[in-house]
Amino acid sequence: MSNPQELDVRVSPPRAFEGGRVVLTAGAEPFAVDPLPNVLVGDARARLMSASSRRMAFVVPSGVEGRAEIRLDEAANPVGVVEVGRRIATGLHQVDGPAFDAAGNLYATVSGARGQRVPVSVFKVTPDGQQTPLASDIVNATSLAFDPFGDLCVSSRYDGCVYRVKADGTVEKVASDLGVACGVAFTSDGTMYVGDRSGTLFRVNAAGRVIPFATLPPSIAAFHLAIAPDESIFVSGPTLSSRDVIHRVDHRGEVNVFAEGFGRPQGLAVDPSGLLCVAEAVAGASGVYRVGARGQRELMISGDGVIGLAFHPARGVAVSSAENVYLFEAWQ
Repeated sequence: MSNPQELDVRVSPPRAFEGGRVVLTAGAEPFAVDPLPNVLVGDARARLMSASSRRMAFVVPSGVEGRAEIRLDEAANPVGVVEVGRRIATGLHQVDGPAFDAAGNLYATVSGARGQRVPVSVFKVTPDGQQTPLASDIVNATSLAFDPFGDLCVSSRYDGCVYRVKADGTVEKVASDLGVACGVAFTSDGTMYVGDRSGTLFRVNAAGRVIPFATLPPSIAAFHLAIAPDESIFVSGPTLSSRDVIHRVDHRGEVNVFAEGFGRPQGLAVDPSGLLCVAEAVAGASGVYRVGARGQRELMISGDGVIGLAFHPARGVAVSSAENVYLFEAWQ
């Protein structure tokens, strides 16, 4: 059998989860497309979206996980490989990315409809894959972030508060009067930033004092935050525009455009190399994009309905849709 890595076919992106779109680009040898081939990812047949002698696009089928070889017709040698994310949590309702603690446990929300009280607000997923309820007293749990002391903090877009959740599930309020509280992020000194989707970025000090810090365009959905290596704040939030931007807010509260051209940017995270990664949810281009220092974008992971992402403290990345979380064991 041929080694797919030795063949002159480009696979883009190299990672995807079920429903994601993957493109094959031919090298010196063109694809045979008359008749159209069957595309197999592992042992599962994929839906072919388009095909020519130079380029093919297909949708990753369900039921595949891990490193999967790609074949064109059942008896053919593999033409490439794709890493398919492993589903590690389900039955969720997320409007932002998940979060990892220092031990590699993952946390994800069940946010619910506006004002809905759900049986479980936050789930914990252990490294061995056990999904267990953690907290039940936060209405419309929205965004998750760990403070520098290792405590999980959760915003509520319903009551405009941020809550601290202890390891035993105990919930206490740490800040209030934050509008439609969405994204949460912490700098190294413990200062908390919270996004009000109506158009304000708040700064909250250790005593819980809330100070309006910056003004941004209102979002029709939610603000999402991430702290840059220099501790400025990246902010995304879909608007009514068909092309949205990622803003960067500096230490003085001045707002600048960092990256342009997104259709529906959502969750944000900074990767181990210090580069911003964006969950793009627009139909037809949904996935995780890595943004370079000059704003250039690279599709890293493809998936249907991407909401957010979080980097594991030691390896890999978790990517969320509204209902599920998928784990990729490697990033670079």
